[in-house]
Amino acid sequence: MPENVLQKAQGMPTTAPAIQTVQTAPVQTAELAGQATASAPAVDAATTTTAATMPVEGGMSIWDMFWKADFIVMVVMLLLIVTSIWCWTIIINKFRKVRYLNKQAESFEEAFWSGGSLDQLYERVSNRIKDPLTAVFASAMREWRRSVSKGFVASELKTTMQQRIDRVMQVTIGREMEKIERHMGFLASVGSTAPFVGLFGTVWGIMNSFQSIAMSQNTSLAVVAPGIAEALFVTALGLVAAIPAVIAYNKISNDINRYGNRLDTFSNEFMSIISRQLEEED
Repeated sequence: MPENVLQKAQGMPTTAPAIQTVQTAPVQTAELAGQATASAPAVDAATTTTAATMPVEGGMSIWDMFWKADFIVMVVMLLLIVTSIWCWTIIINKFRKVRYLNKQAESFEEAFWSGGSLDQLYERVSNRIKDPLTAVFASAMREWRRSVSKGFVASELKTTMQQRIDRVMQVTIGREMEKIERHMGFLASVGSTAPFVGLFGTVWGIMNSFQSIAMSQNTSLAVVAPGIAEALFVTALGLVAAIPAVIAYNKISNDINRYGNRLDTFSNEFMSIISRQLEEED
């Protein structure tokens, strides 16, 4: 009996190799899956390293925005920068001029009301006229002497002489005030138009941003940010040019108006002196 069983066992075909073959397939598959899983982080790490080391194209500094701006936007920027520089030149010059004129006026009025001879004062200042107040006095004295030399001091001609002297002083005041107010219109124009020039550059920059979106088919912030930054920068330049111009125009205009009133007051006072002197001669 045992021998028959042994013989049957020896005669039966074995299935062990097939089982081993079937078992090795999952092992190889698992090894391949493990290799793929292990290689995936390496690829991600390499991609991250490459992205981190790539140089960023385009800066957002002021110089980068200027040099990489559209041609029209760059022209507007240059126009506003040059305008702002010229405005500051006018502002500084006008402040110095008005301060100088007030100092010269105080010095002349001190000499005028000191009680000395007006003829001596005229001889002293006629050859070196430095300010409008001195020019008004010199023109009036020149007309006075010319009238006296021609004999216009008669009673019937005194009124005509006074009118002529007053007219000469008013013409001199107008001419001197025109010199003082030179370039003030430029400040007024810049103060009123510079924001709109900056707005034009802003609109143009936003148009370029929308064109970039349409061309790239991408609505990310990186696409529209440069154009919007340029647009806002142009707006800022417009305000930088306009705000100082408006403030300075108002301040300098008030100072010039006060100086003009000073000239008119002196003219009236000098006419009173001439009228009094003519009455004393009667």
